[in-house]
Amino acid sequence: MHVWEQVYNPLGNIWLSAIIAAVPIIVFIVLLTVFKLKGYIAGLFSIIAAGIFAVFIYKMPAILVLMSAIYGILVGLWPVASIVFAAIFLYKITVKTGKFAIIEKSISFITVDQRLQVLIVAFSFGAFLEGAAGFGAPVAITAAILVGLGFSPALL
Repeated sequence: MHVWEQVYNPLGNIWLSAIIAAVPIIVFIVLLTVFKLKGYIAGLFSIIAAGIFAVFIYKMPAILVLMSAIYGILVGLWPVASIVFAAIFLYKITVKTGKFAIIEKSISFITVDQRLQVLIVAFSFGAFLEGAAGFGAPVAITAAILVGLGFSPALL
């Protein structure tokens, strides 16, 4: 069985090799900012660029490039999907049990100004959730609460 060893300086010049290694990241940033592509499309082009450089410059076997891309996608999607699923599940439970009405009345009691309601939910409750759960949970859960308060999901 042959094991592929990563070469950190394939071009014989550490600076040139570092610049080549950074190209997929630069491609991603340029596609997002200059060409205004959606994140998943810019990410796809970035993965393709990384794969091309891995195969042709770093001499990585194509099957390992493909397996690495699939692994990276799955590892990236799993935590995000689980947090979004948990946020939707929490929101549905609080609505079904009638407890969301308590949250809505509590926030509406403080102020009827929706701009201040956003600040209360996003910063105060978001800070609590970041300390308790972290990893994007505050964004997912506070977004669900704001939708329940009547905010348009397109604005969040």
